[in-house]
Amino acid sequence: MTWSTRQLAELAGTTLKTVRHYHKLGLLEEPERAPSGYKRYDVRHLVRLMGIRRLTDLGVPLSDIPTVAAADARSTEILRALDAELAANIERQQHMRRQLAAILQDGASLDLPADFGAAAATLPRAQQDLLVAYSSVLTPTAMSVIRDQYARPRDEVAEEFEQLPADAPEDVRRRLAAHLAAEVRAQRADHSFITDLDAASRRNGKLTRSVVTQALITFYNEAQLDVLRHLHDLLEQEEADGGADGGGRVGRDGRDGKGEQDHSGDHDPPRVTPGATG
Repeated sequence: MTWSTRQLAELAGTTLKTVRHYHKLGLLEEPERAPSGYKRYDVRHLVRLMGIRRLTDLGVPLSDIPTVAAADARSTEILRALDAELAANIERQQHMRRQLAAILQDGASLDLPADFGAAAATLPRAQQDLLVAYSSVLTPTAMSVIRDQYARPRDEVAEEFEQLPADAPEDVRRRLAAHLAAEVRAQRADHSFITDLDAASRRNGKLTRSVVTQALITFYNEAQLDVLRHLHDLLEQEEADGGADGGGRVGRDGRDGKGEQDHSGDHDPPRVTPGATG
């Protein structure tokens, strides 16, 4: 008994169009035809078609099916590569699920970099945008430092800086700068590698500085930027007096202590920013 193309497709769980496509690619041998001109498929065609379907269901590309079906030396290599690709896809999807769980269960923000959790989701929008900008240029290690520090409860100084109005008086700005200077010194001691913006960057140094500078100018108001200027001046004076470790430090106003360059200051990008202090 033989079957028509439509019957063969139905038996194999596929479509008429797919069978014809396999004929065109040379994957499925053309059958003999009846005197009426219709194709006549037998059980050998069915077995072959189901084998092709089995391999495609496993993800084997159509171009590799003849090699894999022949079970030659290269077929194992193809299957191992396919397995590695599937493993990578599974890991990527699991990572995506973890991020979705953080959003759905923990209240993490969709706008923040991955793995920042719910703590940073309570920050003002400007602070969140600053983190997103940083994530485009800082290394995973540097971003992990920011994440770990955001996991700690923010102190009153951080909250005050985050909410600082643009017309805040000068004495308030200087007081905040003095408080923040202490945290900067502590961060330098704990994370010396991020006192150098180049070391904390995964991009070209000039590009990184431009991103950090633009982020600070865009997402901080004038009073907040003024606090950063005061902070920079305090740290620079300490360094000049020999009371602080030098090298590679950045101010929040985009200066690196060496002149008015287009630097975002080698402040500790991952948490020297006052809005990130906790």
